[in-house]
Amino acid sequence: MLAPALHATPMENLNHLMFTWLNAPESPQGYALFAAVFLAEWLIWAVPIYLGVGWLVGDRRLRVSTLIASMSGLIGLVIAQALGSAWPHPRPFMMGMGHQLVAHVADASFPSDHLTLWWAVAFGTMTQRCTRSTGLAMALTGVAMAWARIYVGVHFPFDMLGALAVAGVSACLSWGLAPLYLSATYGLTQRIRLYLFSALIRRGWVRA
Repeated sequence: MLAPALHATPMENLNHLMFTWLNAPESPQGYALFAAVFLAEWLIWAVPIYLGVGWLVGDRRLRVSTLIASMSGLIGLVIAQALGSAWPHPRPFMMGMGHQLVAHVADASFPSDHLTLWWAVAFGTMTQRCTRSTGLAMALTGVAMAWARIYVGVHFPFDMLGALAVAGVSACLSWGLAPLYLSATYGLTQRIRLYLFSALIRRGWVRA
């Protein structure tokens, strides 16, 4: 089990206090439990669906946006994993705190990988004008997901703030470094796309 990365500092006390406010009660209402579990566990699958569909059927602008958003998500997860290894803060249930409503491995909680990926893709999507509204909607939905991860007892509030910061950095890096990787990546993925879906493209079911 991980040892706590923080002692009883004022910031950690605030983190714990906010967790107790947002974590589920001992007997949560059915509708709240259903919503929280869906947001915390299942909504994350919207990320690969969005990126996959955009890459498959979108025009060139949308495919470029999905590549930048994908790079943002990848960078975010790498940073999150590095931070978790360097500063292994335990999860609430590892400290005997709150009510845990979903199963989770006992690994580092800071920052949240779920929210890092979600917000990194959202912010990466927002860097492109053609998908800015989609990215904004994703970013706002991430607030509900952040609440849900705390409600089900697998994260602290500061884990979400860490994810927000990491996602912002990763989106800036993916956008700023785009001249170094975008052309080659776009060309490679387009060749793969044309090879895999040539029959569907000829039928007009998938955009060329």
